[in-house]
Amino acid sequence: MSNDRYSMSFTTGTLFHRESVKLAALYLDLGDWNSVRDKVIAENLLQTRTLNTLKRVCSEVVSRLRKLSQGELGFLVEGSHQEQAYILWLAVCRRYRFIADFAVEVIRERYITLKSDLTHEDFDSFFNRKSEWHLELDEITPATRSKLRQVLFKMLREANLLTANNMIHAAMLSPRLLVVIYRGNRRDVSYFPVFESDLKGMG
Repeated sequence: MSNDRYSMSFTTGTLFHRESVKLAALYLDLGDWNSVRDKVIAENLLQTRTLNTLKRVCSEVVSRLRKLSQGELGFLVEGSHQEQAYILWLAVCRRYRFIADFAVEVIRERYITLKSDLTHEDFDSFFNRKSEWHLELDEITPATRSKLRQVLFKMLREANLLTANNMIHAAMLSPRLLVVIYRGNRRDVSYFPVFESDLKGMG
């Protein structure tokens, strides 16, 4: 895994909840991501102020939604607001291996060992640890690193996995959401702060 370069381009925005649901519905209607992109840009469906922003946000959202199966996209459109947020967190973890590793090795690990807070130092020490194996992290400036941390913490709050005062919030994965996740890869549940024992007999 350490040979795979981390993509660190997630400073574009946070969870993009509203935009993602809109684009997922459009994809289920059109069946082609290029058509989705063309329509979004032609009609400014995301209502951004500039064309550059529109293209950047559309590209980022599509790159995440492409990581979801047809069934997961359908669930994203139909699910409750919280279920949608969990699916979007799942998509972010699949899109960005750095975030996935952080979710498993830091957030979930702290949660199951009953350490419920998440600090900036936790992010920094994880980043430093990974930079020993991922030289691309050494190229990131302190300002960008700070921005990456800020965006990641905001995503966690938007997904309701972190409280406003940086306490880890247990994921309440509904049985129907677990079924959808398990259909893809059972290990994806480890991206969420949950106890395995709570999932027994579910999904």
